[in-house]
Amino acid sequence: MVSTPSPPTPPDPKETAAAQTQMNRETAITQYGLNAANQVTPDGSLSYRQIGTWADGTPRYEATQALSGANQKIYDTTKRTQQNVADIGATQSAKIGSLLNTPFSADNNAIEGRLNQLARARLDPLQAQQEDALRTRLANQGIQPGSAAFEAEMRGFNQSKNDANNQLLLTGRNQAFQELLTERNQPLNEISALMSGSQVKQPSFVGTPQSNVANTDYAGMVNAKHQSDMAAWNAQNQSNNAMMGGLFGLAGAGLGLFKPSDRRLKRDVARVGELDNGLTVYRYRYQDGGPPEIGLMAEDVRKLNPEAVATMENGLMAVDYQSATRPAPVKRAARRAGKRNPIKEQDHG
Repeated sequence: MVSTPSPPTPPDPKETAAAQTQMNRETAITQYGLNAANQVTPDGSLSYRQIGTWADGTPRYEATQALSGANQKIYDTTKRTQQNVADIGATQSAKIGSLLNTPFSADNNAIEGRLNQLARARLDPLQAQQEDALRTRLANQGIQPGSAAFEAEMRGFNQSKNDANNQLLLTGRNQAFQELLTERNQPLNEISALMSGSQVKQPSFVGTPQSNVANTDYAGMVNAKHQSDMAAWNAQNQSNNAMMGGLFGLAGAGLGLFKPSDRRLKRDVARVGELDNGLTVYRYRYQDGGPPEIGLMAEDVRKLNPEAVATMENGLMAVDYQSATRPAPVKRAARRAGKRNPIKEQDHG
């Protein structure tokens, strides 16, 4: 039998994964570097710089935003204004305690007294004029005081007079109540406005650059290479097996069949395997042409089994493959080393 070449060693998953991780890391660093482009505009600038590395050696970066000279002045003025407003708000807020400790009062008696004063000043003259006009009209119509018709007219007038007074009180009281609330809430609203004007704004940050460079599929390439090596190995084995069939066909053809196998007759020699008896099997071409063949070298066979080698008339050696492919012979004390068999040169086709 022939010892076939060992199959390609499969890739180590851990080594492949580690190499893939390293490549992905290098790709990510490249991606960031490509995207972290400094920017300069009329309003300001944005710049990136490396500030060190993480524990695993990955670079660390920071982004710095800077305003233009004019915008920086506006920014500083705005901040000073906000600080001034905040200081005023702090001073005024000290008054909130005393304001809130004063109970809110909507004294109806005081409000109604004031409204009655307004009614007397505005409604009483108007209503007196209206009453005189009503009495004159009734007299001209011949309706005398004390009559049912007179009493009915006066009763209707007095009801209208009361309704007008009540409407004044209701409307005026609601307005007065709103004014009292406004007076109490005004200081609170002013302080709240000051606080709103001095609020700290959340800082705005630029987006971290996103990368688009595709990762190298190292694991896929390693696997593809292994598959290719396996395919080549299988193809080589099939080729070797086919040619080995010819080699062992020679061995089974019978005794006395010698094939020219001298190394000097061959070219493009390459080792392809080894027989169980230790002889090396080669692939080669004959010097005078022809397809590739698989076989032995007479020089190797003579060292292991001299009886399987004969010297042809042209001085070159031939091999008896049936004898050469047998297990290694036991050494005999009287071996006829280098025996020359007087045979004629045979065709090697």
